[in-house]
Amino acid sequence: MKKTLLFAAIATLFFVQCKEEKDPFAINDGAIGPLTKKTQMKQLDSIYAQDSIVKLNPVTGAIETQGEVEIYDKDGTKLLLLSPFDESDPTSKIANIQIFDARYKTDKGLTNASTFKDVKANYEIEAIQNAINSVVVFLKGTDLYLTIDKKELPEEVRYNFNQKVEATQIPDTAKFKYFMMGWDAGEAIEIQEGDI
Repeated sequence: MKKTLLFAAIATLFFVQCKEEKDPFAINDGAIGPLTKKTQMKQLDSIYAQDSIVKLNPVTGAIETQGEVEIYDKDGTKLLLLSPFDESDPTSKIANIQIFDARYKTDKGLTNASTFKDVKANYEIEAIQNAINSVVVFLKGTDLYLTIDKKELPEEVRYNFNQKVEATQIPDTAKFKYFMMGWDAGEAIEIQEGDI
């Protein structure tokens, strides 16, 4: 009996040690690195204990993380900007994530350093929203969306805000102004003109 228990303990220890470590820069459905749709703002202090969290709109007297925050790694590289659904609630979940570091990538290799050619080669486009200074491209079947500055687009598309923009009108070489992940929690993602 003791040998069986000892063997089971050794096998369990071996299994735990062999378990593949999660990629801290992987972008998956409903997750980016250690963050998921269920992550609350108050958990960020423990998740990023080895990194720096910069509170952009500090709430006076707040004990826990509230409001928008930027995440920097220990070398000072800006990683992410996290925006909660409710800025005043530390239990609020994350609504939007702006991705700054090119180490964050999808299983298809998309990063903030990619071009529109990479998007067309690997993703189906769900919608393209025409805004004042940019177009917002939503990728079908993902939480990802990206913004492309209208300076990257042909002249005939830049100045007509009511014109429907097609993927064929966006050059392959167009770079991303913003590379974003939005967790809408059943609500429509609202893109504000001032944010674009």
